[in-house]
Amino acid sequence: MESLLSINNLSIDFHSGTTLTHALKNVSVTINRGEIVALVGESGSGKSITALSILQLLPTPPAEISSGQIFFSEDGEHSFDLLKRNSSEIQKIRGNKIAMIFQEPMTSLNPVLTCGDQVIEAILLHNKISKKDAKQKAIEWFEKVKLPNAVALLNRYPHQLSGGQKQRVMIAMAMCSEPALLICDEPTTALDVTVQKTILLLLKELQQQSIMGIIFITHDLGVVAEIADKAVVMYKGEVVEQNSVTEIFSNPQHPYTKALLACRPVNHKRGERLPIVSDFMEEKIHQNEYAFANEKKHHISDEYMLKVENLSVWFPSKKSLFGKSQGFTKAVNDVSFNLFKGETLGLVGESGCGKTTLGRALLRLIEPTAGKIIYNNIDLTAKKRDELRSLRKEMQIIFQDPYSSLNPRITIGSAIAEPMKVHGMGSSEKIRKEKVNALLEKVDLKPEHFNRYPHEFSGGQRQRIVIARALALNPSFIICDESVSALDVSVQAQVLNLLNDLKKEFGFTTIFISHDLSVVRYISDRIMVMNNGSIEESGDADSVYYHPSSEYTKKLIASIPKGIITNS
Repeated sequence: MESLLSINNLSIDFHSGTTLTHALKNVSVTINRGEIVALVGESGSGKSITALSILQLLPTPPAEISSGQIFFSEDGEHSFDLLKRNSSEIQKIRGNKIAMIFQEPMTSLNPVLTCGDQVIEAILLHNKISKKDAKQKAIEWFEKVKLPNAVALLNRYPHQLSGGQKQRVMIAMAMCSEPALLICDEPTTALDVTVQKTILLLLKELQQQSIMGIIFITHDLGVVAEIADKAVVMYKGEVVEQNSVTEIFSNPQHPYTKALLACRPVNHKRGERLPIVSDFMEEKIHQNEYAFANEKKHHISDEYMLKVENLSVWFPSKKSLFGKSQGFTKAVNDVSFNLFKGETLGLVGESGCGKTTLGRALLRLIEPTAGKIIYNNIDLTAKKRDELRSLRKEMQIIFQDPYSSLNPRITIGSAIAEPMKVHGMGSSEKIRKEKVNALLEKVDLKPEHFNRYPHEFSGGQRQRIVIARALALNPSFIICDESVSALDVSVQAQVLNLLNDLKKEFGFTTIFISHDLSVVRYISDRIMVMNNGSIEESGDADSVYYHPSSEYTKKLIASIPKGIITNS
């Protein structure tokens, strides 16, 4: 096969004051024409730094390339070192010969320009054609990436499109100059499984049409199985293993690769302790020793904690000249269900199905339009806001993004102690501090972390801090809203283990909201599938996952990347 890009012994250092960090250490990777190579690893492994160095997009300083070459050959005969090209020469290559799709399309697209203008601009930059021809070419690319009503979408702004549509606009922008190499940096991480599957199929189809090479960056080995020919596994700035995807999955050699494959909840029974990377890297346990669950099972009562009757949440979508609502978006529409004390109910569905709105309405963070919420025989919908305050300490929520739900100016110790102070728990600051330190130890953090700020912690640690804050008031009911969806697979395993341990210890009742069916199946006793504001299907977690009755649920499960599905 023709070599398209060859990275040879690339080493990159980051300087911060007197501190030197070796971000990449002698990385060597080859991408051939018509080949999809996946760079796999957790946050901080060096995947994105490797990709950004190809197009000289690293910030210099603090980044410094200490050694290595990156040879690019468009025609298969003549190659040149990209690292030796000056900025004007690289500018002609960026977006033209080598294009890149970033993880978050909303921050990559300009919010004040229409989607059409942004693609037209990219076409005009690299092609000597008229604006009229560029517009026609943009429409053609919108159709190629299967955007509905391409002409109309040309005049829409990014905020008017869904996540999947925005990602397609990014693909159109990257592909419009027909590059030889496409770099995809986690392009499907924030997407639902169904949208993810569509985007992966689209990328594969476009790649086969143009016989281009693709570097696909991801931490999800399931996605690798779906799209890639070859996988390069990175750990702490080094390539620890690279091979064909078939070989990586069937015969992994490095402990880190084995860990990434084993950490997935889909490979484990409900409640079974998940292995984590350190188990493999430190060889603390043998592979058959983590297969047992904690002996103490969490208890599900016969009593109801929550009864939801005909709950609806409608938002005005259209207003008249005088401000009167003429149309509504039915985010939650006539939903009824019961929740037992000690039970974990998984709430699953695609973006926009109403999961988060339902979760927040249950806590009266969003006002219901109709229906009843009976919590421990108390009708929450009949309570005034000040009457709800005394019940707030019993009902907590853990949000998806822990960083935005923590005040960056308050130490994490103060953040955990604050709700206790508000609700009059603990007779003194000293007693509250002792409780906070005990909670920090419960979530595998240390008392010395008390006076540190949120930015000093990793994503997984911040999620644990938010869990500790939710537990500070000894709640009986917790809603987890996509609380592990943004985490790496090993960090996700740690947080899921922690939640299982805490459930057994404190016996709280949980609604676990996610679009990842494999995680929901692992953590939940029962699953409820939502679609367009209504309940599509509900039942025992394993029954819904392995034997779905609804066509919609079958579609969701069929969309899960095939490399990670195992049968019970």
